[in-house]
Amino acid sequence: MPASPVRTALALSRSIDGLNALIGRSVAWLSLLLVIGTGYVVLMRYAAGQGTTALQEAIMYAHALIFMGAAAWTLQRDAHVRVDIFYRRCSARRQALIDLLGTLFLLLPMCLFLAWNSWDYVSVAWARGERSADAGGLPYVYLQKSLILLLVFSLLLQALSLLIRTLCVLGGKLPTHLPDRDSGTPDAP
Repeated sequence: MPASPVRTALALSRSIDGLNALIGRSVAWLSLLLVIGTGYVVLMRYAAGQGTTALQEAIMYAHALIFMGAAAWTLQRDAHVRVDIFYRRCSARRQALIDLLGTLFLLLPMCLFLAWNSWDYVSVAWARGERSADAGGLPYVYLQKSLILLLVFSLLLQALSLLIRTLCVLGGKLPTHLPDRDSGTPDAP
């Protein structure tokens, strides 16, 4: 028996959610590097009188990766900051409609704008093999700039997942598109 289009779409949504959760959970561990690395930089600077440019830049890269790599996971978990005063009081269908409209008219245009405007920025950095301008800095500036495209790609995928789930709620196929607070994943039919 062939799978229904709804089940196939929900399977795609779960796969996207799984990928973004894997990326988000993985980069979240970089927070530990930020704390340890920053402590070491401060210790070296004030106790030993030595600068650690490469480590400072690695901390900056990790910081960028945490925010850009975990943005889609944060969206998936419904953890982005927003004005919830009215939203939380709405029914699941109305919440789905609000999120559907927000995805179509805010999230997708923002992602397309970022993709359009950052493509040349990133490709020029790769073509030049852009390196740090600081002595002792890291030679991977082009990789850091590529994180913008990771942000765009993961948010576009998460937008697709969100569209699938909100349409399923509006069509009566799911009770809610929001994640279960215990598992962090949306309810399945």
